[in-house]
Amino acid sequence: MRLTLYTDYSLRVLLYLGAKNNIELSTIQEIADAYTISKNHLMKVTHQLGLLGLIETVRGRGGGIRLAKEPSDINIGAVVRQTEEDFHIVECFDVENNLCKLSSQCRLKGVLYEALQAYLAVLDRYTLADCLHEKKDLLALLRL
Repeated sequence: MRLTLYTDYSLRVLLYLGAKNNIELSTIQEIADAYTISKNHLMKVTHQLGLLGLIETVRGRGGGIRLAKEPSDINIGAVVRQTEEDFHIVECFDVENNLCKLSSQCRLKGVLYEALQAYLAVLDRYTLADCLHEKKDLLALLRL
C-alpha cells in the first residue's frame, strides 16, 4: 500500500502543527519551506484539512493555521481515509473499471482486501499525539 503525496503532505502538516503545540499560528509558506515542498500543493491540502475540521485558518494580516483539535483527537486512520482518493490497490477493487478476467473466481482479491483492512486497522490505533512524543526532536529537524 502506498499513500498519495496528498495524504503524505496532509499528515506532515498535522505533524508540523502538532509539534508547534499551537503556541503560534503557522503559515503555509513556513510549512512548505520546512519540508521543502510546494506551497501550491500545501494550499490544497490545508484547504481540505480545514473543511475536515482538523485545522483552523485565521485570515488577514498575522493570520495562519493551527490545529482545530487536540492531537489526541486526530486519528491517523481517519485522516488517511479522508485524504486518499481510493483504496484500489489492485484493479479488481475498482468495480467500474475492472477488466481482470480472473475477478469472478480470484481468491487473491480476498487476501488483498484482508491485508488492506489490517493496514487500516493499524492506522486506526494511532492518533497524532502518538506521533508527537519527541516534539523537541521534530522541532529541531524542522529548524523551529
